[in-house]
Amino acid sequence: MAVQQSAGPDPYFPDNGDARYRVHRYELALDYRPGPNRLAGTARINAIAGRSPLTEFQLNLADFRIGRLRVDGRQPHWTHRGGRLRIKPAKPVRAGAAFTVEVHWSGNPKPVASPWGGLGWEELADGALVASQPTGAPSWYPCNDRPADKASYLISVTTPSAYAVVAGGRLLTRTTKASTTTWVYEQSAPTSSYLVGLAIGKFQTVLLGDPGPGGVPQHGHIPAHLLPEFSRDFARQPAMMELFQELFGPYPFDEYAVAVTEEELDVPVEAQGLSLFGANHVDGARGSERLVAHELAHQWFGNCVSVADWRHIWLNEGFAKYAEWLWSERSGGRSAQQLAATAHQLLATLPQDLRLADPGRRSLFDDRVYERGGLTLHAVRCALGDEAFFRMLRDWVRLHRSGTVTTAAFAEHVARFADEPTAGLFEAWVYGAKLPPLPVLARPLPGQAP
Repeated sequence: MAVQQSAGPDPYFPDNGDARYRVHRYELALDYRPGPNRLAGTARINAIAGRSPLTEFQLNLADFRIGRLRVDGRQPHWTHRGGRLRIKPAKPVRAGAAFTVEVHWSGNPKPVASPWGGLGWEELADGALVASQPTGAPSWYPCNDRPADKASYLISVTTPSAYAVVAGGRLLTRTTKASTTTWVYEQSAPTSSYLVGLAIGKFQTVLLGDPGPGGVPQHGHIPAHLLPEFSRDFARQPAMMELFQELFGPYPFDEYAVAVTEEELDVPVEAQGLSLFGANHVDGARGSERLVAHELAHQWFGNCVSVADWRHIWLNEGFAKYAEWLWSERSGGRSAQQLAATAHQLLATLPQDLRLADPGRRSLFDDRVYERGGLTLHAVRCALGDEAFFRMLRDWVRLHRSGTVTTAAFAEHVARFADEPTAGLFEAWVYGAKLPPLPVLARPLPGQAP
């Protein structure tokens, strides 16, 4: 298996990840006790060296006690400080060779610090959840923490039997012994480290709609007392799934789950095959339905098709924002044109010093990335027309399934579907900072105002 060596460290997070190798698979075995917030884990990491021999390499892991550590069964030299586990194998790994790292760790998991607050493992009043975007994955397991390094996962979690474990992927087994239960999940699709989601709590599980033959199984995991409100708030998610498959192509994973915590979350968080919502997103009045659409859309844009590095985050968030508008348009709400006009009015009141192609580390989650990203997709739609635009989106997902992308790659892709040059459009909307005029659809959908 040939491995294409990456360009180097992520410019926004140079201490995270190691471009000198790629991980093929993680096998994680975790034991978690919610009361004392105690986590003990074993990771078996199957990786492949890049084009140069590996005399040393690094994993990212927060402040845990390291027990056993082996590379291809042999004890290496290693140091662990500042969230970096630096490993020097007893024998260098040959260029292009497969190798295995085994790490045992234990301690009290907690979020890792970031400009946006704590990220990753969060202890709840009665359980835990993981929300890692962009750099929180090392808060609970050793990983090559860069979005471009996508791997498959086998995750085994043992907890007291009163708790349920929800992870992205397919539940293989659930085994109870004495007072504990072990949950084993398989995520076979290549997954970025920050997209490995986990929720531990006291949940009731429900099926959302009837997937039918060949359909996508969709489950909700919620506190029992929130079930009546959840049943209304998420009732239209199966219709969203159907629409997004029409517009973006087949759902890229085996299953989709949503988990709702007992506690409030500032915003919902996507993981691969899983989205996490707070109790505040369940009100029985569909008050957060646009966010239900947003997180579902990330399964195509962000999770299946992932950013090569964090400079390109608008390819995740702008696309998910525009999916909100498309759902509204197709479900009887405001049209994408009307929502674009509202976003444009908002952006006109904000500083015009952000460039989508490289917003800067501190502006990764700035509202302007989302709103201007959605407007950029609307501008592309206006330039291409509906038929070519949606064909372009489906082809984008098909060509880059399980891979990574950049802004330049998207600009080149769009140009292939356009009758006229689109370089000026991208120069204005993506590479420039000044807000361009509001784009207008030439032919609105029947029955909808422009």
